[in-house]
Amino acid sequence: MDTYVPSARMLTIVHGSDLHFGKPHDQGVALAFLESARQLRPDLIVLSGDFTQRAKVREYQAARDFLRRLPSVPLVVTPGNHDVPLYRVVERLFAPYRNYRAFIRDELDTVTRLPGITVVSLNSSEPYRAIVNGRIGRDQLSFARKTFESAPKGDVKAVVAHHHLAPAPDYEGGHPLPGGGKILETLQEMGVELVMGGHLHRAYIGNSLDVLPGTSRDPGIVIVQSGTTTSRRGRARERARNSFNCIRIDGSCLEVTHYMHFEEAGGFAPLSVHSFPRGLRRWFGEEPPAGGGGEREMRAPGPRPLRGEAP
Repeated sequence: MDTYVPSARMLTIVHGSDLHFGKPHDQGVALAFLESARQLRPDLIVLSGDFTQRAKVREYQAARDFLRRLPSVPLVVTPGNHDVPLYRVVERLFAPYRNYRAFIRDELDTVTRLPGITVVSLNSSEPYRAIVNGRIGRDQLSFARKTFESAPKGDVKAVVAHHHLAPAPDYEGGHPLPGGGKILETLQEMGVELVMGGHLHRAYIGNSLDVLPGTSRDPGIVIVQSGTTTSRRGRARERARNSFNCIRIDGSCLEVTHYMHFEEAGGFAPLSVHSFPRGLRRWFGEEPPAGGGGEREMRAPGPRPLRGEAP
């Protein structure tokens, strides 16, 4: 469990995925990602699986060396379906995570706490029955529930898993993890605000209400999927592209900036910004008056400065 003191004004998370060290890996793009990560000065880095292409020792060695070059802040990781052997059947059946544990992290389901946020990473890879689409089991959800029940009041509750829990809105295939809708409902009951993942090889930034509208006034869960950050296997609208996300969170807003790699720019550049209010009323700047004692003006805030910009 990691403990780290983030910036007082805003929490910054750099979120990438699907590095695919091996034949698909693009070393030049990887160097550009390292530079972007340094410039963004994150409090936390999340890499949501598929560190390797075929779970080979040399691929894991390269991935480990890359991770050591990232900024020295807490790192949240989780295995992807490519991080267990596919064709080495005996190894997949009897020691599927041997190389992952040796080179990336020994634990498969983890908890990372920073002041203001509790992150639970759940291993969604399933080397025996569901290699591609993955699984998340009841015991893992119980682990998440117990963790969040002990989280400090007001913490952002976040979950990281490699496989996506909701379908992408571009109709380009890629079935979500089986039971993903029910899992999202369960996480919503726990008070989870943010889910981060990968697997799709293209970004998807939205809200669980897009796929689970329900009947309550709950604000839903912000879903942040990263494209492939350092491989040549981008799909659909991110075909042959690389991307990652920068998530900034303060007391009232969760903001996601989607970065894409452009040769013309010589690296990664911001492509879009997505803002989500935290809670039902905080977006208006103040709570409504208690007891209905007179009218008070409630105004939406203007654009907030990003880190490094003058207020």
